[in-house]
Amino acid sequence: MSRRRTIAEVAGLLAWFLVFTWLHSLMGRDHAAATGNALTLQSIERTLHLDIALPVNQWLAAHVPLAHVAAWFYRAYYLVIVGVLVWVFRRDTGVYRRVRRTMIAMMVLVLPVYWAVPMSPPRFALPGTADIVALYGTLGDASRAGGWTAMPSMHVGWSLWCAYAVWTALRPTRPRLALLAWIFPLLMVADVIATANHYVLDIVGSVVLVCAAIGLTALLPRPGSPSPPTNRPGSTRVNLGAPPG
Repeated sequence: MSRRRTIAEVAGLLAWFLVFTWLHSLMGRDHAAATGNALTLQSIERTLHLDIALPVNQWLAAHVPLAHVAAWFYRAYYLVIVGVLVWVFRRDTGVYRRVRRTMIAMMVLVLPVYWAVPMSPPRFALPGTADIVALYGTLGDASRAGGWTAMPSMHVGWSLWCAYAVWTALRPTRPRLALLAWIFPLLMVADVIATANHYVLDIVGSVVLVCAAIGLTALLPRPGSPSPPTNRPGSTRVNLGAPPG
C-alpha cells in the first residue's frame, strides 16, 4: 500500500474502533437483567458440570504472584491485537484485508448480543469470587468499564482472532509454526476464568462468534477480486461444450 492509503487505513480502523467502543459502552446497562441472566447461566453450567469459575478463581487468589501475572495479561492483550494487525499488514496485504474484515464482522455481530443478553461476570454475580484484575491490576479499579457484557467474552474473541490471523498468514509457508498461535487464546481462556471475568459458556459464545465472523467473511467477495463477467448487448456467447455443427 502507498503511504496515503496506509494512513487512510489506520484512520479508518481507529474511527471504527472508537465507534465500536462508544456503542459497546451503551450496552449492558440493565443490571437486574444482567444478574438474572448470570444466575440462569450459572444454573446451566451446574447442570452441565461446567461450574469451575469459583474454584479456579479461589485457587488463583491464593497464589498472589500468579494473580499479578493474570491481571497484567488480562490488560496487556490489547498490545497483542495491535501487534498482530501491524505484523500481518506488513507481511501480506491480501491476508490482512481478509482478517481485517473478519475483525469488523466480529464487532458488528457481537453488539446485538450484548444488547439482547446483558450478562454479569462471575466477579459480580457469583458469591465468593475475587476480582483479581481490580485487586492486582496496574490500571486500578476499572473493572466495571464496558457495562455488564460478559457473553460472549471479547477477550477470548480477540485472542482467537489474533491466532486466526497469524495462523492464516503463516500456514502456507510455516504450517507447524502457525499452530503455535493458538496457544494465546488457550492462555486467555484460563485467564478470564481464573480472574472471574467469564464463565465457561462465555468462552463457547466467543468460539461461536469468531466462527460466524469467519463464515460471514468467506461469503463476501474477496477484496480486489474481479467482478463476474456480464453479457453486454451485441456480445457473442460461445459455448465451448456444444457439439459441432
